[in-house]
Amino acid sequence: MSQFAIVQTGGKQYRVKPGDTLCIERFDHGKAKTLKLANILLFSKDGALEVGKPYVKGAYCEADLVAEVRSPKTISFKYIRREKAATKSGHRQNYLKIKIKSIYVSENGGQKTDDRK
Repeated sequence: MSQFAIVQTGGKQYRVKPGDTLCIERFDHGKAKTLKLANILLFSKDGALEVGKPYVKGAYCEADLVAEVRSPKTISFKYIRREKAATKSGHRQNYLKIKIKSIYVSENGGQKTDDRK
C-alpha cells in the first residue's frame, strides 16, 4: 500500500508519505502535539491519482510535532566602498519539525457525485 500526498503549508509544497519527517515554516499551533495539515493538493494511493481544484476536498494529513528548531544563522553583510560604511546582520528562521502519521481522504474521494446524465 503505497500512498503519498502533496501538502501546501507556509507557502511551500512538500511530497509526504506516512513516516516522513520534515521541517516546515513555523505557525501558531498552540500547545497541540498533533497537527492537521488540510491543504492537500494531490493524493495518490496504489497508483491512482486524485488532483484537487485547488485542494482535495475532505483530505488532510495528521502529523506529530517532534520539535521546534531553528535554522543555521545566515549573515547579511553590506559594504559601501570608500564610504567607511558597513552593515552586518544575522537571521535564524524558526521551523517546526514534524513526523507524518497518516493521510486521510473522504469516502467519495472528494469527487462531486452528480446523478444527472
